[in-house]
Amino acid sequence: MEGLKRLADYPEYMWFLLYCEGTRFTETKHRISMEVAESKGLPKLKHHLLPRTKGFTTAVQCLRGTVSAVYDVTLNFRGNKNPSLLGILYGKKYEADMCVRRFPLEDIPLDEKEAAKWLHTLYQEKDALQEKYNQEGLFPGQQFKPPRRPWTLLNFLFWAAVLLSPLFKFGFGIFASGSPLLILAFLCFVGAVSFGGRRLIGVTEIEKGSSYGNQEFKKKK
Repeated sequence: MEGLKRLADYPEYMWFLLYCEGTRFTETKHRISMEVAESKGLPKLKHHLLPRTKGFTTAVQCLRGTVSAVYDVTLNFRGNKNPSLLGILYGKKYEADMCVRRFPLEDIPLDEKEAAKWLHTLYQEKDALQEKYNQEGLFPGQQFKPPRRPWTLLNFLFWAAVLLSPLFKFGFGIFASGSPLLILAFLCFVGAVSFGGRRLIGVTEIEKGSSYGNQEFKKKK
């Protein structure tokens, strides 16, 4: 609450990202979430978890007058691909479609219960959007394809060259020395760093994610 109040006085433009489902989608979490929806008399969702309304309603109340609108974003990757950081690291190409809808903040009810009801309705609409995308392969409404931005790539290449040049220089010096022991130690170091990085990135995969939202896990504990 105090953090949101400080954001209300933030002097610059800002974006506040809020993931109302609270955790990543898995079949187990979805089943448990729909059991909760049934017990509360809420409509079941096919492609989403039940949104957690408290954080949303609190943010709306605290940031009203500061934030002008809520943007609902639904993202889908083409070909039913599940992107990962490892896939990006290996150079895999992913194409995505995004549906963005804007809701002025004054259109969201002030009352906490009514704002929670509004959020549940929004997620029902998101579920219908997802179902339509699965059937037709695109979102309804006006289509927009952003242009390519070559300067972004050039900026990345420039800073990569600046930051990695000392490492390349060091590696070149190792190989130029002709010492088999130094070369072997350097290759082992590079291999260990590469292996460790991949292991750390692998932890972010969905099936290795947290048990947050999984009531069965808590019962077992």
